[in-house]
Amino acid sequence: MPDPFIYTASPGRVVFGPGTLARVGDEIASLGCRRALILSTAFQKPEAEGLAAQLGNLAAGTFTEAAMHTPVAVTEKAMKVYEAIGADCVVALGGGSTIGLGKAIAWRNDAPQVVVATTYAGSEVTDILGQTENGRKTTLRDPKIRPETVIYDPDLTLGLPVPMSVASGLNAMAHAVEGLYAPDANPVTSMISLEGLRALKSALPCIVANPSDPEARSEALYGSWLCGIVLGSVAMSLHHKLCHTIGGGFDMPHAETHAILLPHTAAYNETAAPQQLARAAELFGGDLGGGLYDFAKSIGAPLALSDLGLRQADLERAAEMAVQNPYKNPRDVTRDGILDLLTRAHAGQRPGAA
Repeated sequence: MPDPFIYTASPGRVVFGPGTLARVGDEIASLGCRRALILSTAFQKPEAEGLAAQLGNLAAGTFTEAAMHTPVAVTEKAMKVYEAIGADCVVALGGGSTIGLGKAIAWRNDAPQVVVATTYAGSEVTDILGQTENGRKTTLRDPKIRPETVIYDPDLTLGLPVPMSVASGLNAMAHAVEGLYAPDANPVTSMISLEGLRALKSALPCIVANPSDPEARSEALYGSWLCGIVLGSVAMSLHHKLCHTIGGGFDMPHAETHAILLPHTAAYNETAAPQQLARAAELFGGDLGGGLYDFAKSIGAPLALSDLGLRQADLERAAEMAVQNPYKNPRDVTRDGILDLLTRAHAGQRPGAA
């Protein structure tokens, strides 16, 4: 018999399938909006301008300066554009950086959001916003942060570079792993976590072997959506705290930091939450931390924080920052424990190896 639990279903509309980019205009109109600000990073500027052309009069303009970790200064600049062009909603085309910018705008002015997800970030279906200011990344939750509509068009991921596909997919898997031992986990979110992990474990090696495999791309996007549901439904713990600390405090790339830390945070908590993590461990050979490391290595994921530019000398400060205002976690979060975890992750050492 399941333990007592509370489960609150999150609102939101999902449009999934090849060719659904063509539905953006319909989704804007269904929200009662007429002047969308199209958001992207500089890298995806051509795609944003192409979407604006497709939307015609429904597009009020573009803002193509979304940046990693959602800097407050960038959001303030985007807000000025939003107001100047008389926009009444935002369309975020891209991954976590662009989605974060759309959320940051909505948190400030309650703008309706349509997201066209082009990576496996998973954050597009959550009410969580992470922002960076003065070298610190902080998070907050609010219902108006969650996008109203998310469009998943696997065709848009066919050209996603393999390294980003791998890192982004492992980022999504981290949401699912943390969801299994979350203090407010429940049978519904745990079931979703396991299906998300299964889908991404199946899809990512196929994408590495054939990046243009439409079935694998669809499976990965499906898995990332499920992992995002978990991220938006329960509280996150040590893994996300560490990623926010290192990403925001040391300007490390978001998805790659998640990918590297996941095996180590899973191993850190595995002994304290064996029952919650047992079925996930089965997916990875019975040893979740080691199995995730081996899986990441097999698909060419980054393994060492040192390769991202984090210095050995930064580890003690990162550990000190990580234990400040810690999230609830199955295992006590201590400075020495986190420093050992980070030292292994910095060196790219397999969890549990001597």
